[in-house]
Amino acid sequence: MPRRLAILFLAIIVVIGALGAWNYFRPIPAVAATTSLHTQDTVPGAVPAIRWPSTGAAAMGASGLGLIASSGNEKPVAAASVTKVMTALVILGDKPLQPDQKGPSITITDADVQSYQAALANKESVVEVRAGEVLTEFELLEGLLIPSANNFAELLARWDAGSVDSFVASMNKKAGELDLTQTTFADASGASPATVSTPSDLMTLGMEAMKLEVFAQIVAMPQADLPVAGTVYNVDAVLGQSGIVGIKTGSGLAEGANFLFAATSQVDGHPVMLYGCVMSQPTLARAFAAAKVLLASMQASLHVRRVIARNQAVASYVTPWGGQADLLSTVDVDLVEWPGMILRQRLDSRPLVIDKPIDSGTPEGSEHVVLGDYSFDVPLVTGSALFPPGRLWRLTRINFL
Repeated sequence: MPRRLAILFLAIIVVIGALGAWNYFRPIPAVAATTSLHTQDTVPGAVPAIRWPSTGAAAMGASGLGLIASSGNEKPVAAASVTKVMTALVILGDKPLQPDQKGPSITITDADVQSYQAALANKESVVEVRAGEVLTEFELLEGLLIPSANNFAELLARWDAGSVDSFVASMNKKAGELDLTQTTFADASGASPATVSTPSDLMTLGMEAMKLEVFAQIVAMPQADLPVAGTVYNVDAVLGQSGIVGIKTGSGLAEGANFLFAATSQVDGHPVMLYGCVMSQPTLARAFAAAKVLLASMQASLHVRRVIARNQAVASYVTPWGGQADLLSTVDVDLVEWPGMILRQRLDSRPLVIDKPIDSGTPEGSEHVVLGDYSFDVPLVTGSALFPPGRLWRLTRINFL
């Protein structure tokens, strides 16, 4: 009997030893980070009551944030000369210029003069040209965007694409890339009533164009000097008022006057570019007045808020063996906000298998932030070191997963 007990005891010891060895050498479990931020928040404050124009339609937005609001009654109508913003965008995409460059020279032909004379006879907005005159790309863009020369739009289109039709195809392709779903271009100048858009689409277009330094430089100019035409003046009569730095007017067609505009502003001490577009206004003067009202509405209701601070703990790793390390933001995140908009955040981090020490400051994932057109990732690093489990924990852990 004692021999049997000894054998049983030995067997138990062997089994316990085997289980202990198996437990010790089992894989270390992966540890997932747990977020400490809300996945969704509403920007605080009452949703502002906007003073939209009494006629036509409008939209407004801000740099980074994108579209803030629209009047809700948008439908595609004639874009008129605001079309030239897309003309300039395509030209500068195909033949880029730096702010200190004038670009290639273009010699005016008899065909260009005939195009000018035909547009003049049709009472369109034009700038005089003469056969043999030499204009640079920069000067042609000045004539296009400042006095709004329809003949310069056609001249640039032929120069860039070989024909106006080919150039218009490029304009519509670019519209598709920018997701301007309510916009159709039928010409390069906007003289055709078949060229249509909405305030929201045109505002998106304006935001894209203003990313180009040369474009922003030209639309902010009150006047320009051209070889034959002499001094030409900006049709934007409110340039410099209410912070307005451009962009483009459009009028002369049956559906009324349009104004796509950008303005600089200080919001809670931060420089912010404001954007808007009004369409189908009775006159350009009414369009200018409506733009100023919308700018005042935006300035009163926009705020800049720090939604994540540098070194803020946005998540943490907690190990089963008692270790812990926060995930810290590496940057401050200041966002332009409009009351009632939804801020969304998502932690993107991989579960860690901590089989060797992980130092403090090690990059481990990101926090994805979305608000309006803001969509970016905030890099995260460990706030303290993480160490593998000790021998005792590995030997005595009781979970069997």
